[in-house]
Amino acid sequence: MQAEHLRRGASAEALAAAHLESRGLVILARNLRCRGGEVDLIASEHGCIVFIEVRLRSNGRFGGAAASITPAKQKRVVLAARSWLAGAGRAHANAPCRFDAILLNDLDPARIDWLRGAFDAD
Repeated sequence: MQAEHLRRGASAEALAAAHLESRGLVILARNLRCRGGEVDLIASEHGCIVFIEVRLRSNGRFGGAAASITPAKQKRVVLAARSWLAGAGRAHANAPCRFDAILLNDLDPARIDWLRGAFDAD
């Protein structure tokens, strides 16, 4: 069961990355992990650094994909973003940043919901 969950998550992230690239974003990093934080995709869009959380939900029993981006999850994404900007992404430290979400209720590319500015770092 765990392997299937990981496979679907990787498929969702690949689908999200392809969707963003087809709209002109450049993927800078994937699956960034740091102590206490994680972010699925980091991209650049016209000089803005975009940190993207990809959420896949196969059923709405516990809320949809958007409902799964809790304040605690947002905090982990922001922590990873700050870590990346202080380290590997330090060349982008002064660039404007935004936090987006790619929401999927299945792995259908026609049903991707891209929320720009889904949450703030505050």
